[in-house]
Parts: sequence; C-alpha cells; structure tokens
Amino acid sequence: MKRSIIWFRNDLRLHDNEALVDALKHSDEVIPVYVFDDRIFKSHTSFGFKKTGVHRAKFIIESIKDLKASLQALGSDLIIRTGITEEVIPQLARQCKTHYVYCNRERTQEEVDVQDVLEKSLWSIGQEMRYYRGKMLYYTADLPFPITHCPDQFTTFRKEVERFVSIRQPFEAPNEPFQSLSIDVEVGDIPTLKDFGFDDVPEASLMNGGERAALKELQYYLWETDHIAKYKQTRNQLLGRDYSSKLSAYLSHGCLSPKYVYQEVKRYEEERVKNDSTYWLIFELMWRDFFRFMAKKHGNKIFFKKGIKGKLEFQLYDNEVLFDKWALGKTGIPFIDANMRELNATGFMSNRGRQNVASFLVKDMRLNWIMGAEYFESLLIDYDPCSNYGNWNYVAGVGTDPRPNRYFNIPTQVKKYDADAKYIKHWLPELQNTPLEYIINPFKYNGNALNGVNYPQPCVHVKNW
Repeated sequence: MKRSIIWFRNDLRLHDNEALVDALKHSDEVIPVYVFDDRIFKSHTSFGFKKTGVHRAKFIIESIKDLKASLQALGSDLIIRTGITEEVIPQLARQCKTHYVYCNRERTQEEVDVQDVLEKSLWSIGQEMRYYRGKMLYYTADLPFPITHCPDQFTTFRKEVERFVSIRQPFEAPNEPFQSLSIDVEVGDIPTLKDFGFDDVPEASLMNGGERAALKELQYYLWETDHIAKYKQTRNQLLGRDYSSKLSAYLSHGCLSPKYVYQEVKRYEEERVKNDSTYWLIFELMWRDFFRFMAKKHGNKIFFKKGIKGKLEFQLYDNEVLFDKWALGKTGIPFIDANMRELNATGFMSNRGRQNVASFLVKDMRLNWIMGAEYFESLLIDYDPCSNYGNWNYVAGVGTDPRPNRYFNIPTQVKKYDADAKYIKHWLPELQNTPLEYIINPFKYNGNALNGVNYPQPCVHVKNW
C-alpha cells in the first residue's frame, strides 16, 4: 500500500496540477492537505504590515472552500490544518504512514526555508518530497539557457524563449473518483476571517476565489464577451471590470494554470481572431515567468534596498509619517490618492495605477521602496513575491529596467489615462465639484479651488510638474 500526501500550496486547482497527477498515478491512496500557516496569516512584515490582508485572506478562504468541494465531488476531501507547515505535515505523515509528500516547488526564501526543513523532517522518518512546477508557463528544462545565464532584460528573454521554446500541454483534471482512504483522518475546519484577527469582513469583492470562479472568468473574458480582442487598447484603463482580464489573482494562487490560459488564447486565435491584443495577454504571462526566473537567478537580492543592481540612484528614507499619507491615500495628489484608496478598499489596483503610485513613492517622495512593496504584499489580492518585488525593483531603478531614471510625471499620466477625472472622482467623491485643472495638477491650485472641501494639501512639492 503506497499512501501519499498531496500538499496544496499556491496551486489551488485540479486542472494542470502535475503534482496531483503524479501523486494519483504512483499512489494507492492520496491525502490532499492544505495548511493555513501562522507565519502567512498571523504575522507581520518587517515594517509592521499584516503579512496577509483581509481581501487576500478572504480570497484564499474562498479558494480553499472551492477546492474542498471539487475534491469531495471526486470522493475525497481536503484535510485542513493551521500552524507551522513543517511541523504539521510530518505529524500527518507519521500518523497516516505515508511514503511521499507531493508538492509544487516555490523559489523565494521564506518558502524555500519551509521546503528544506520539511524535507529534512520527512527524511528523518523515512519519507520523501516530490517536487513539481505549478505556476509557470515555461519549464526551466525547456529554456535555451541555464538560469544563471537568463537575460536580465525582458525583451531579450522574450525573444529567446519565443524563438526556441514551445509551451507544453496542460494536464487534464482528474475525473475518476479517488481511492477511499483505509484510515481515519480528522478533516479539520476552514478558518474564518475572524480567526485571523479581521473584525470587518468585506461585504463585496471584486472577484471571488476558487478554480471554478477562475475558469468562469476566463470563459467570460474570452468566449462570452470577446474582450480579449481589444485588451491592448483597454489595458491601461482604470475604472470598471472589463478593461483587463482580472485573472491575476487566480494565477497568483494557482486557481488557474498559465498553460491553460495560453491554450485557451491559442484556441481563441484559431476560432475567433488573432491580433496584437490576444498576443499581449500571452506577453503578460511571459512577464510573470520572467520575474520568477529573475528571483531564481538573483535570489534574495530582489528583497534588498539596492535590488539586483546593487546600487541606488539616490538616497531613500524611512519616513513613516510621510509613508502613511501615501498608504492611506492622503498625499494631496488626487491621482495617487484615488489609486491607494481603491487598493485599500478592494485589494486591487490597475497595472497603470501600480506603476504611478510606486514611481511617486520612490521618485517624488524619496521613500524606501521596500515600504511600498511590503504594503502591496499585505493588501494585494494577487500578491506574488516574484512579480511584486520584481516590479518594485523595476520602478525603483534597482532591477531589470533597461531605461535609467524611468519617471512617471503624474499630471501627464492623468491627462493621458484619466483626462476627465472620472476615475479620480469615483474614489475621491469630495472632489466632485473641484476644477479639473486642480485635480490634474494640484500645484496649479489658485487659492479658491478647495474652499470647503475636506481634502489635504500636497504632502510634497514636485517642482518639475
């Protein structure tokens, strides 16, 4: 009797789950497990932000409920535990007399540390780990270069992989019932948001967690609405549901396979239309892989203030009073505040918004970009360490950006992407009757624009605006 644990991590799905496929193939009995690790759900970042904010916690809980229901439909169940992963799983392995623990490998330090300690604990009781890759479009083994020689510029990376590498077919989701367990295992309860210290539960979410919701969203964006056919034209918009695919959170938590998305986009191109927009969605999937390869190549440098370049363009400061104005959407710069208030309210922000608020924090406020990266880590529904810190490295000028001193001029950005201030006024209703000129550039304030309006003056002065 070969009995194995399949440890779900950031791969909360049945389709294209290679670890699950292999576990079922090589085991008589499979025990699915998910651990709500205290260090992820109850701890804080170095600057004191909750490691996992309420919106992402809600999304993960919904995803676990969905995964559990899918497993139950196959005659199995999802064993739930809370605590320290590398303590919980060996305890289960001993109790259940398993042989292997199957899981998808992670690449950043905190996750690698868990893997290493867990693997040693399993060795001590004569059991082994079996690793797979679950979140990527490309297999490392298929790349035309070793990771140590991976190009540091995205364009070079893209051209190389597009030229030489084919995307493998995704694995089918299991459709046969799992073998019933011949032992009794306590299933465990899924925690609530209150268990993680959240008293205020969000009434509504931009998106619901889970594999079924992910597949439904993909179906909607491609086949029901054809929104993908104009993605390149709409992707820099700011307001509404359909300007982007809204797939990022599902990809980050593994509710949706990037290989499956690629397969569906290619099918769409064959059956409907192939254009720059359909290619651009694949282009974005390649960015996700690129940041993951950069994290593997450069290791912990992506988490350091000087980034993978090892140097700063200028001095950055840890000013918590000034930072709080940025985080709470009270900088006095309407475009920045609108984006930050959206993030705080929903756990989501457009890509255009993320680039602007990050640039403002670093280039105009001259604050430590790690503070911003940790705040994003706490709040974003679609947080992924490689993408988050890779993008912050990029904007802060310490990463892979080929352009030195990249800078986002906020008034210019508003004129281009929110010229009528519709997005700003949506999130800053107190500015409904404020002159457009002030909203675009508060440094043109004529002394009367904000009479009677409860909105702060700019917290920093930007001369070049």
